[in-house]
Amino acid sequence: DFRPDAGARSLGELAWHLAEADAYVSWGIEQGKFAPGAKAPGLERPRSIEALAPGYERVHAEAVARVRRLGADDLDRRLTYFDGKERPVRDLLWSAMLFHNIHHRGQLSVLCRLAGGTAPGMFGPNREEMARLRSRAGG
Repeated sequence: DFRPDAGARSLGELAWHLAEADAYVSWGIEQGKFAPGAKAPGLERPRSIEALAPGYERVHAEAVARVRRLGADDLDRRLTYFDGKERPVRDLLWSAMLFHNIHHRGQLSVLCRLAGGTAPGMFGPNREEMARLRSRAGG
């Protein structure tokens, strides 16, 4: 498990953190509170590379289902987050879920490259995907 330095998350830990963020935020919203040390169910990190993607898909699907159950009134409901600040649910969905995961996906793409892997495309094709597209287009 590639780790850029001794104090950093490993590549696998960072990849799983994307699932954790989806789960913790959606579960905390559903529970109506974010309690220190509380752990959303089913979050044991897979220990093999092959198990990461299916594990993420499962946890993400559960988070999506929790978010879909929210009504319009829920979005203005205010909850105290882990940092002690009270925020509306809509802000938690944007900052603690979406922006947080965008930030970590950027880190993950750099770690993939540093470890000799291929970074996934995020807001479009990655370098390898773009080369294949150009090749197919004849350019």
